[in-house]
Amino acid sequence: MKKTVFILIIAAFMSCKKDSNNPEEIIVNEDPTTYQEISSLNLGGLGAAEITTFDPITKRLFAVNNGTLNKIDVISLADPSTISVIHSIQLANYGGYVNSVDVSNGKLAAAIESTNKQDLGKVVVFNTTTYAEEKVITVGALPDMVTYSPDGKFILTANEGEPNANYTIDPEGTVSIISVDNNYSVTTINFAAFESQLNTLTAGGFRIAGLGKNFVKDIEPEYITVSADSKTAWVTLQENNAIAVIDLTAKAITKILPLGFKDFNTAANAIDVSDRDAAINFAPWKLFGIYMPDAISSMLYNGTTYLFTANEGDSREYTGFADIKRLSTLTLDATAFPNGTTLKQDAQMGRLNIVTTSGDTDGDGDYDALYSLGARSFSVWNGTTGALVFDSKNELDVQAKTLNVYDDARSDDKSIEPEAITLGKVGTKTLAFVGLERVDAVAIYDVTNPTTPSFVKMIKTGDAPEGTLFIPASKSPIQQSLLVVSSENDGVIKVYKANKL
Repeated sequence: MKKTVFILIIAAFMSCKKDSNNPEEIIVNEDPTTYQEISSLNLGGLGAAEITTFDPITKRLFAVNNGTLNKIDVISLADPSTISVIHSIQLANYGGYVNSVDVSNGKLAAAIESTNKQDLGKVVVFNTTTYAEEKVITVGALPDMVTYSPDGKFILTANEGEPNANYTIDPEGTVSIISVDNNYSVTTINFAAFESQLNTLTAGGFRIAGLGKNFVKDIEPEYITVSADSKTAWVTLQENNAIAVIDLTAKAITKILPLGFKDFNTAANAIDVSDRDAAINFAPWKLFGIYMPDAISSMLYNGTTYLFTANEGDSREYTGFADIKRLSTLTLDATAFPNGTTLKQDAQMGRLNIVTTSGDTDGDGDYDALYSLGARSFSVWNGTTGALVFDSKNELDVQAKTLNVYDDARSDDKSIEPEAITLGKVGTKTLAFVGLERVDAVAIYDVTNPTTPSFVKMIKTGDAPEGTLFIPASKSPIQQSLLVVSSENDGVIKVYKANKL
């Protein structure tokens, strides 16, 4: 009996130990293929659960809730298998929708757009224990995402600056950098310094394509990741098909990395382009995808920072301006598309949404090339050069079909629609969790070597997963890693964990 107990103690020690390279990091050996749901919580339907963040000090989740009231719901995660709302932070007095939240050192930062979202927005900082307001900071228009730097010294917001419906007011797209230790002083920067590089950037796939093509106003920052040393930030410019690089010490943008285009006319990139062909048929098409990433995450590997993007794609659809049309309504160049009449059939490419601001290469009014929204994939990029290191090609589509969750009704648009991406250390492996908005699933990849990711598993989530949050074992209330997925269409938060090895 004593021998059995001794063996069990040794086994427990071996499955949960500290990393010799990082004494504060607990290494728990877990099986990534066994991720499964352990709890679920409905916060109130459409718009009630978009983004979450976790505070290890109080063991609380903070969830964006723009359902009937604009608020942040506070959820106890002390027991991840039984989660419940214990408080709500009301936000009506601060402006419009709360778009994003993040936590560091017991402080919750919330990005809140103005009631008139073309006006300047706010970041409001709360105490995670008392919920008391600590600071209100003015940032750029429509702060769409907020994040702390790993060292907690900076709060950054991606201020999207979307136009109004008539496209008569279009704020500048900016990034705000808040210095926490300097009484939350803020520096908001725009992209004007790069306008002289427009021709070079455009040649690489960068796009200025909104109404009026105003460089500074047309750029729309979407999502931010920060380097492990808190010195550099990378910001996706979704509609512009690029990533900006920011020096946080200088509080200045140093580079714009255009992302180029994805060629769907290959077997590896084969996709289904019709929602009217009564089948899910992956095939090559004479078509390019504009990466247009939404979420971005990063990791340092062998001295190089690699960037991971969820290549959602996004259109501009306003009363005063729209940039997509069905292919069947377009005039195709007869030389480039001699089979144009056939392609316009609904069961071919006729239903596919095409970006109208690209493709007329000779300016004669017809389309010499076709471009669609997004890349139906996630990608890995070199954080210094912007070079494409890896793309998942059509694997997300194929795996969704295998899991029987692929939505053929979205084939003519952005397919699985990769929306979110986050990285996490599980045992000795680094995993990427990719939220797929239109198939209600998360794809898990082993990205321990970021140049050669490999598919692990796809798991079902709530309706339209918007946020993926990874809680490492070192911060988890159960000393085991957790995945939290929040879904905007049904307002449901789900918690997942893997089995220990």
